[in-house]
Formats: sequence, structure tokens, C-alpha cells
Amino acid sequence: MAHSTLQFLIAQLHGALHAQPFALSFWRRVRTPHGMNPVASSPFGERRYHAWNDHVKARHGGRVQKVSVLAGFTCPNRDGLVGTGGCTFCNNASFTPGYLDRRQSITEQIDAGLEFLHRRYPGTQRYIAYFQSYSNTYGEFERLRACYAEALAHPQISGLAIGTRPDCLPDAVLDYLAELAGHAIIELEIGVESCNDAALARVNRGHDFAASVDAIQRATARGLEVTAHVMLGLPGESYESMLDGARQLSALPIHALKLHQLQLVRGTALAREWQRHPETVPLLDEQACINLLVDFIERLSPKILLQRVGSEVPPSLKLAPQWNLRLSELAPRLTAELARRSSWQGSRYLAATSIQT
Repeated sequence: MAHSTLQFLIAQLHGALHAQPFALSFWRRVRTPHGMNPVASSPFGERRYHAWNDHVKARHGGRVQKVSVLAGFTCPNRDGLVGTGGCTFCNNASFTPGYLDRRQSITEQIDAGLEFLHRRYPGTQRYIAYFQSYSNTYGEFERLRACYAEALAHPQISGLAIGTRPDCLPDAVLDYLAELAGHAIIELEIGVESCNDAALARVNRGHDFAASVDAIQRATARGLEVTAHVMLGLPGESYESMLDGARQLSALPIHALKLHQLQLVRGTALAREWQRHPETVPLLDEQACINLLVDFIERLSPKILLQRVGSEVPPSLKLAPQWNLRLSELAPRLTAELARRSSWQGSRYLAATSIQT
């Protein structure tokens, strides 16, 4: 590598990280020659990526566990406002915990979730209510306020995680969430899903990437921390467009990222399409998924926390792909491939000019 090119790469990494708490550590480690100590070369230690759990434990003094609740909201591409039928890949049952009963109040759902989570994660001190299914900022403003207030009134709840779409975030809702963030943990999760408009249209998402850019910028301008959801492997994407998505996301003020690999869930339009015409919905095999994840993460800004590197659908609902790598096995496989390459999150990142709307 030419000396001038090396200087440019180092300058880009240094500029991207100078405001981060781990900046000095990153700067020292990234300059270590690969041949001397591969682990020391990674600014994130043996894990090799900027892990959400490590960040949360350091920030809050321990694990912060999400307690899922169902508030009965819907989506604008289901009720006819922007479309009908919903996203072709979506079946909310595939990620809704079994302990949830929509007939219960939010308080009762939290109690049921805590009973389950106390057994699964003993010793956890902090919990936040997770409004996960459908679009949880899509509804009458007073109803939103009432739902959030009921969850925050629970004595064991320290904050909210709110999942939604980018086209369901009016300024009034963002203002209210920013107000809540003054005294509670507020995580705003926005379903970006893809940076490619053709792929978004292909799965009936009902919005374009520009809507995500706008929502993220308006939310972060109010001091809210945004976690973006992205699904890798959607029909309409190419390998190159997915990797370019890492560049586009890195140019946005995203706090964290949840990555999901495409899985076909029974009862969805995309699953039915694959059954009729499998050639129209190409699927990644196990090793191809690992390689794509690593290629993507190498190009992702090292500032962005990785809250999730994959997802898992219950076997009773999963139609394809047939490989059954457990979610608990995915992160170690990802780390192993990064180590094999002597690589880490952001090792191939070049700071991009901020996306303008």
C-alpha cells in the first residue's frame, strides 16, 4: 500500500473516532502491525466488533433486559394508509415471546415477562419495556402517551425501547420521546431494512431509504439514540448494494444497528412466492451468510454499536433456509471469521460525507 494511501486510511479512522470514549485505545491498537499480535490489532479485543452488551454493561453497571409488550398497534402498510398486506417477509409471531397475551394490560404483560426473565436472567437489575411488534409510534398521540406512561409507571421498568417505521415518526412524537429521555432510558428502533429503494419496493415496505434518512436525522437532532434494523439478503439486493448499505448507514448518526439475515417465515407472502418460484427469492447458505456479515461489518463505521448480528425464527415457523445455525453460535462464528482475516469492525471503513436530505 502506498504511503499516502496508508496515511489517508489512518486519518479517516482517526477522524471517525476522535469523539468516542474508546478513541485513544482504538488509535493505539489500529497502528499495531498485524503480524505482531492479531488480538491487539483489534480495537474491540477478542470479540472484534463494537458489541452492544459490552457498552450497556459499562454504561449502566450491568445487564439491561428488554421486556416485550403488545400495545395493539398496527402499520400503515397494513391498514391501507400507504398499502395493504404488510411487508412480504413479516410475520410478527416469529419474534413475539410466548409469554405475551394481548388481552392483558401493559402492566400485566410486564409482570408476566418479568416472571419469565427473572428465571432466565437471574441477577438482572434493570429492565426496559420493549414495544416491539408492528409500528409503536403509529396511533393517536394521546394513546401513545398513555401506553408509554403505563409502562414507565411500573416500579421495575427503567425505560422504553420503541420499534417503529421511519414514516411513523411525526415531530410531536419525537419531541415527546426526547422529553422522556430526560429521565428514562429511551431506545428508538427504526426499521430501515435496506438502503436500496428497489429492494424496499420489492418487499412492499411502503417507504424509501430517504424516509429513513429523514427520520434518523430528525430523531438524533433531538438527542435521541437510534438503533436501525437492517435485513441482509432481501430480494432485489445485490452483494454490492448490501455492502454499499454499510457505507450509507455509516454516514448517518446511528447509535446502534440490528442485523437480520433473511429467513422465510410460514404464512408470509415472500414464503409463498419462494414455494411457487424459488429462483425469484435467492437465499444465502450458512457460510455465505457469515462471509456477507463479515464483509458488511468490515465496512461499517467502528462508532456504530452492533446490538444484534442475526436473528432466529422458531423452527415451527421457519420455512427456509434449511441450515440451522443457532443465534448463540452465530456471534462466535462471526468473531472466528474476523480473526481468521486478522480483521475487525471498521477495518475497511472509509468515512463518507454525511447524507443530506
